[in-house]
Amino acid sequence: MVGLSPGAIERMHAAARAIRDGDPAGAQRMLHSVLGESPDHPEAMRLLAVLHLRSRRPDLARELLLRAIARSPGDAMLHNDLASARMACGEEQAAFDDWRRACELAPGEPMPWFNLGRNLQAHGMGAEALAPLQRACELAPELLPATILLGDALLHLGRIDEAAVRYRAALKVDPACGDAWRGLANLRTRRLESADIETMQAQLRRPELRDPDRVAIGYTLGRALEDQGDFAAAFSALRDANALLRQRAPWSARAFLDYVDAALDASASLPEPLDPGLGAEAIFIVGLPRSGSTLFEQVLAAHPDVEGGSELPDLGVILQRESQRRGVPYPRWIRSASAADWQRLGREYMDATARWRRHRPRFTDKMPENWKHAGILRAMLPGATVLEVRRDPMETAWSCYRQQFMQLPHFACDFDDIAVYLRGCERAMDAWRARDPERIALFRYEDFVAAQEASTRALLARCSLAFDPACLAFHRAGRGVRTASAAQVREPLRSDTARSGRYGPLLDPLRDALARA
Repeated sequence: MVGLSPGAIERMHAAARAIRDGDPAGAQRMLHSVLGESPDHPEAMRLLAVLHLRSRRPDLARELLLRAIARSPGDAMLHNDLASARMACGEEQAAFDDWRRACELAPGEPMPWFNLGRNLQAHGMGAEALAPLQRACELAPELLPATILLGDALLHLGRIDEAAVRYRAALKVDPACGDAWRGLANLRTRRLESADIETMQAQLRRPELRDPDRVAIGYTLGRALEDQGDFAAAFSALRDANALLRQRAPWSARAFLDYVDAALDASASLPEPLDPGLGAEAIFIVGLPRSGSTLFEQVLAAHPDVEGGSELPDLGVILQRESQRRGVPYPRWIRSASAADWQRLGREYMDATARWRRHRPRFTDKMPENWKHAGILRAMLPGATVLEVRRDPMETAWSCYRQQFMQLPHFACDFDDIAVYLRGCERAMDAWRARDPERIALFRYEDFVAAQEASTRALLARCSLAFDPACLAFHRAGRGVRTASAAQVREPLRSDTARSGRYGPLLDPLRDALARA
């Protein structure tokens, strides 16, 4: 605040409160007033940049922060916020450089360390994320997001017991921390104790418990009760959690069905690709969550020629960016895209995913929702392999219902919605596979479990990969796994993963919904 008048300092504090409380107009008015008196004050520019970031205008934030840094190059928080702006602008390497610079300038400040670790983790660099996240936790043990994220990073790297220690450390600070309970639930191979169940039940009885924590604890309680064989109580806990989540973020079955119809119609006729081999390095694994796709990716990632990329956002981001450029929502612009347009978009995807080919020539993209775009890949990435993974519909549906998904609204909170989504996915993929049988293959989870080696050989052959025995010992692969199955794929293949039958008639409404859809 050096150099500001007392009135300007008061307006700065008020602007910060306005940003926090969701009053962007008030914050902007006060910050412009301060900058009217002191046009180049670095902290005023930083706060205005934060406001631009919150308002999804990262380019304006970046320019302001660059101006502020020119006046105050040693300010760590300016570099920290510039990194956030650059990441939002797609300048990944520059963003990481700025976070590292902020850590150098203020090694005792936890937020740059946290942001560096958080973004390394988000970009699939879990091993590199550990040190900055550990540093953030050392500097600020009460910073629960850092503790939780460190637990997630350890889990994704297969260090299950260390992850559990971090989640429990968060619960010591706050027994109602839903993210910590979610983390413990995702360990899967480590059962929760009776004392944990009592603690969760006590937290759920608190009327002041925040809804996000109530939802997360409800899902975890359901899993814990199921492990103890109390299926009626488990069903009740899961039903309550799903109902609350659906109330907070309703999912529209009608909008989804309209999308499927539009995508099938728009992709019926596509131009011949200019470069039929474009994207040959990519292996897409698509389908519903909880269908076994992580297992198939782990098998492929055990191959010396394949890097497991996990759930990559790049395809959806590129298509969304093209929609914004055209001013027309996807999939309405598909018919107007030329072969040159598709080649440009395919090259953008290959450029965006280049980091996954630094050490191995092929890579996987396991974003489940990429099935929604499978119909255009024969034009955009004609050389790519597309693998659809399906599991028994009842097991898939119930597994989705038991899993808390962070992307909202989500189809998995209601039996009828799950059935609509599952059948819509099957209908679309069946149609696209009929149009493009050479590139889109169907694999079934149950077939793989019943005949692991034969299925592994067929999977590798479909991807034009030579058989390698390492793929049979997929659970020993040292890669990071950033999905809810991170703990399960660290173990040898199991044949006893079916769960829905244990609930008997409690799940008849779900069986009926699948039969109707």
